[in-house]
Amino acid sequence: MTTLALIMLLIVILLLVGMPVAYVFGVGAIGFALFTGKSMSYLIPHAFWQLGSFTLLSLPLFIIAGALMGASGISDRLVQFVNAFVGPIRGGLGSVTIVTCALFGAIAGSGASAIAAIGSIMIPKMVDQGYPRGYASALVGCSSVLALLIPPSIPMIIFALTGGLSVAAAFLSTIIPGIVIALIYCLINYIYLRKSDNVQVEEKISLPERSRVIAKASKEASWAILMPVIMLGGIYGGIFTPTEAAAVALAYTLPVGFLIYRGLNLQTAMTAIIRGAVSTGSIIAMIFFLFVMSRVMIMEQVPQQLSDFLISLSDNKIVILLLINLLLILIGMLVDDVSGSILASIILLPVAMDLGVHPIHFAAIVGTNLGLGNITPPCAPLLYMAGSVGNAQFNEYLKPTLRFICLGHLPVVLAVTFIPDLALFLPRLLMGIE
Repeated sequence: MTTLALIMLLIVILLLVGMPVAYVFGVGAIGFALFTGKSMSYLIPHAFWQLGSFTLLSLPLFIIAGALMGASGISDRLVQFVNAFVGPIRGGLGSVTIVTCALFGAIAGSGASAIAAIGSIMIPKMVDQGYPRGYASALVGCSSVLALLIPPSIPMIIFALTGGLSVAAAFLSTIIPGIVIALIYCLINYIYLRKSDNVQVEEKISLPERSRVIAKASKEASWAILMPVIMLGGIYGGIFTPTEAAAVALAYTLPVGFLIYRGLNLQTAMTAIIRGAVSTGSIIAMIFFLFVMSRVMIMEQVPQQLSDFLISLSDNKIVILLLINLLLILIGMLVDDVSGSILASIILLPVAMDLGVHPIHFAAIVGTNLGLGNITPPCAPLLYMAGSVGNAQFNEYLKPTLRFICLGHLPVVLAVTFIPDLALFLPRLLMGIE
């Protein structure tokens, strides 16, 4: 445990000084192997063998499909679709942002993608309608975590792959928590803005006119909304696997982007594909080194030692689960959601299972906690990205962020931890998970 503590301290220091995450875990994995006397000639081939997983093939397919859909003009259609329903309500544009981030998550599966695609559109619109710039940036940053919870979720793919779990069941485990967070965020947004005279409201129109606006927006967004319906319906209908669903998503994206929305041309498509390939390369390099580290940890019985350590602190299951939640939030604060999901699967999944926590229930605990960590200062990668996109200063978006965290996200994290049915209801209903 002493060697692990030193390696983890080294990783934290390297992350804080700004070294790229993939290199940080490379240093950590090689250092851990050398300090424990493990042979790299065994660890490296084993990690390469794990990278050959058929399930892992879904990762680049989903990333590239998400990049292409983001470049095709889908973001505008989703915004118009949601705005057609809630635009006339005071604070409605904030609710549009929240719901659109959730819908975009069902397409791209990445919080950073949601900020780039939705934040760049919605923050200027909210500012123009009188929203404080810091509030608009905080809203986008906090809402971006919904993309990690609404399937297909890239972190859940990685968590399930690393933990040997069903990807489809892991997807289902975070749907209810994601919807609950979205609803609470909409409520907080409404309460905060309902008496604000600075925030402009869309001019009210008659019911027949509103119906025509909704019908038009629904028609234009139908091809975008149909994509997750096809993917998830195919997965849970037993038509294809998550990897095959990713291939279908990519095949679906091309004609929609080129021929229907016409946001794609050869140049934008190549740019999106290159951006997706670069993201995939970075993630695969990081996963490779984490696979090396995970094998060393298993050989050194680190999960069992950590479990014994936590039990030595308290034999109360509630206390131990709270400590695990705290560790997950800290992991989410330090690294991105993909890295965090691997670390959680390697280190904490065996500990949770020793406590009697269902592994699919733990997938939801991991998803909600890592999302919370990604927007919790002082180290909040998604929050800082939203602040950068919104051109806002840290002190401008800190207070609204803490409001959304304390009143919205944190209560759901605790509810998911101690009410397993929030995570297990859909996997049991649709997949017969015990």
